[in-house]
Amino acid sequence: MYVLVPDDPVFFAKFESLEEPLLRHLYLLHSAGLEESDDERIIADAYDSWVQVLLKLPLWSQWHATDTSAEPAPGEPAGYTLHSAGGTQLTTLHPIEVTAADLGHLTACLDLFAAAGRTRRAVPGRADAEADAEAGADRPEREDALVDVFRRVMEVLLLPQPQRLLDTLRQVTRQGRTGSVTLPAEEETEYRHYCEDIVTILSSGDTFAYRSHRALYL
Repeated sequence: MYVLVPDDPVFFAKFESLEEPLLRHLYLLHSAGLEESDDERIIADAYDSWVQVLLKLPLWSQWHATDTSAEPAPGEPAGYTLHSAGGTQLTTLHPIEVTAADLGHLTACLDLFAAAGRTRRAVPGRADAEADAEAGADRPEREDALVDVFRRVMEVLLLPQPQRLLDTLRQVTRQGRTGSVTLPAEEETEYRHYCEDIVTILSSGDTFAYRSHRALYL
């Protein structure tokens, strides 16, 4: 399946921030010295899938390019700019192909973290209390923040794609086009609704963050 991902540093930063907690949870499970548990397998699969998606994100390709003059490698986003019907430059959207298995692994991990948070709040055990004391009083808040970021990232990845807009941009990338691509009025409307959904998912709840994020798309 295809996901439309924008050249959006907010999304990229939130997605990239998931690496540390995924690895931290894996380390804690592994250091317990038990045989591989279901939780460890779920998180390990999610980390592998996280890497697979990360390598396809447009900002990863841009920030880690060793030769900016080189042609895009196969599978990398085409270097085009996107414009409205009136000629205004828009934040570029890139169709990236992700597998249902990778999305399933990430969703299963999110469900695991969310369930652990609900259990911790409902029945705080001694192990949790000791871990909180070692990590600091803000550990539960940090865990809840992780789940919130994870949830927002997955909502963007699972956001339904406007089919006409997706078809247009897939054709652009298949042809390896560079230069300017202008959206017809109908697809520009789809684009603006889709991008507004992305901003709302990622930045709702913080007025300043929402306004700053939305300004990227004006």
